[in-house]
Amino acid sequence: MIGNAAARVSDTSGAGAPPLESSAPPRRSFIAEYGLSVVLIVAMIAAWQIGVAVTGAPKWLLPSPLDVANTIMADRELISMHAGRTIQEAVIGFAVAGALGISLGFAMDAWPLARRVLYPPLIGSQTVPIIAIAPLLVIWFGYDIMPKVMVVALVCFFPMVVSTIDGLASIDPDYTNLVRAMGGDERAVLRRVRIPGALPSIFSGARIAVTYSVIGAIVGEWVGASRGLGIYMVRAADQMLTERVFAAIVLCAVLSIAFFLLIAGIERLAVPWRRSSHRSRH
Repeated sequence: MIGNAAARVSDTSGAGAPPLESSAPPRRSFIAEYGLSVVLIVAMIAAWQIGVAVTGAPKWLLPSPLDVANTIMADRELISMHAGRTIQEAVIGFAVAGALGISLGFAMDAWPLARRVLYPPLIGSQTVPIIAIAPLLVIWFGYDIMPKVMVVALVCFFPMVVSTIDGLASIDPDYTNLVRAMGGDERAVLRRVRIPGALPSIFSGARIAVTYSVIGAIVGEWVGASRGLGIYMVRAADQMLTERVFAAIVLCAVLSIAFFLLIAGIERLAVPWRRSSHRSRH
């Protein structure tokens, strides 16, 4: 009895949870959903190509999209080697930030004293530029992968903590009280109400943090590295190979988008009721 009632509470808990009886409209096609965005991107690339052709800008000043594409194809083996290290740094750093951030968020929500003590320093830590911390990490931990992972973790940590705290704070206390009134213990409340209710907010923070992960890896590589898209970009800039710089920028953007879509895909599987609610509103 308790389990069934608590399960119903879990199904309806959290921001974006749909009513028990709802019928979502048919899913929109990819063209209807993203067609205008694709047209805008293609138009921007075409304008870039035309602008370079009309102005006759030299390649070292402003390469055309075709120059960038040719560079990616010509240097694909070298770029793949550097991109592999950047992906490794970003994934490990994001995973560390996610584990620590979510755990600390639950702890700060469970113990108000911990929140009052730790929340102000967390906010204050965001006033320190990461580019100022990265050189210190290189001095302390060397030029291997560790400093870059730490930079990524520092960049991604704050969004994960804040989103977890906000997600837990947004849960309707009536759901928690209902489970407790029906005999559920704190573990049941956590499993049936608090975790499902906080998931939408946690995934929102994860989508933000995972795009920052690539930026953090690049910043760490700028300071000092032997491999990675950041050091590839620095070396290309030193040699005035601007097309390589643009190639690295394009690949960083592609990686960020790919990571974002991966987290969004995981969210669709873990929080299906949010997708249904979003579709019903549109």
